[in-house]
Amino acid sequence: MPKPTWDRLHPERRDRIIAAGRAEFGAHGFSRASLNTIAREAKVAKGSLFQYFGDKVEFFAHLADLSATIVEDHMAKAIAPLPWDTDFFGSLTEALCQWDIFFAENPEDRALTAAINLEGDDQARMAVRQAVNPHYLAVLIPLIGHGQGSGQIRADADLEMAAAMFLLILPHFAIAPHVPGLDPIFGLDQRDFEARKQVYIKFSEVFRLSFGTV
Repeated sequence: MPKPTWDRLHPERRDRIIAAGRAEFGAHGFSRASLNTIAREAKVAKGSLFQYFGDKVEFFAHLADLSATIVEDHMAKAIAPLPWDTDFFGSLTEALCQWDIFFAENPEDRALTAAINLEGDDQARMAVRQAVNPHYLAVLIPLIGHGQGSGQIRADADLEMAAAMFLLILPHFAIAPHVPGLDPIFGLDQRDFEARKQVYIKFSEVFRLSFGTV
């Protein structure tokens, strides 16, 4: 978490640091991101960054948390009107389409998602996953439970396994359409939106066969 000085920082200065950090970490990942570049773009002294964060890992984790909050808030609103009570698996397909659209239209959050999930530094990866995972689970656990409560997911279904499937596949669906070579099975980077939608339909069907009542 940031130090208390971060919350006391003037909002305009804080926004500059966030914008510069999002751009740099998104473009280069944690290991190659430059705090010098972030400080220069934010028009602050590099040393001042350590007044707000304990180290580079903490800064990256905070930006990951902010990005995950943006994604969570957007998706929660986007999927709320869907008919989950009567068509859970059709709604799941539409939710995956909305997920695809969000990351296609928001390259900075897509780049940060890639940086979070493809990071090779163990310490940084652990820190950012600890920041991001609760945002996924805050939506996934109630949603899967709702499917069970509405009788569309089996009462004896392994909900932890269901959540684990989503934790694995959602980051992949977010970034694979934009990262050549990441998806050798479906070739999502070679498909347009309508063709990717067919993959999402197939995933929903596999999920239904694994966990659904019909």
